[in-house]
Amino acid sequence: MNDLRIRLAVESDLPTLVRLRDAAARWMLARGVTRQWQPGELDEDHFRRVIAGDGEVWLAESESESAGGGAVVGAWELWWDDEAAWGAQPPMAGYIHRLMIDRTTAAPGTGRRLLAAAEARVAATGRTHARLDCLADNAPLNAYYRDAGYRPVGLVEGKPQPGGPPKSFTLMEKALTP
Repeated sequence: MNDLRIRLAVESDLPTLVRLRDAAARWMLARGVTRQWQPGELDEDHFRRVIAGDGEVWLAESESESAGGGAVVGAWELWWDDEAAWGAQPPMAGYIHRLMIDRTTAAPGTGRRLLAAAEARVAATGRTHARLDCLADNAPLNAYYRDAGYRPVGLVEGKPQPGGPPKSFTLMEKALTP
């Protein structure tokens, strides 16, 4: 991550997180991915709850002057449990949510780099697995995570969504090396 600065999000980052999430939703819609995210689904209160609760929100900023040094290029949420999707589990995993990339500032491969940073954070806590859920009918996104080393381990149908209708998700996990 030598040209990225990874840091925890703070209260003043809330508008940036909403902008980033909405831009990612618009990018998907423009490519025909209509059931994933919608602009306006999540507001500052969503990210505030994650930051204040049992989770973390991480931001990646570019350190490269050519990429607008200090520009936010992506973000993700990291939770320490996810009973809604995974049920009660022993504390062996971190749960990655809302991996978001700013397509106007991020270099190719940034998504994988942010995923690796999330995995490193999970491993640093002594947990042995990274987990995520992925919209079941989004084949390109499922393939993206499989190519990143995640394996499908289950399916959750009708999972409630903040600000939207329930959706079905593929549960994926990756064993981490300490």
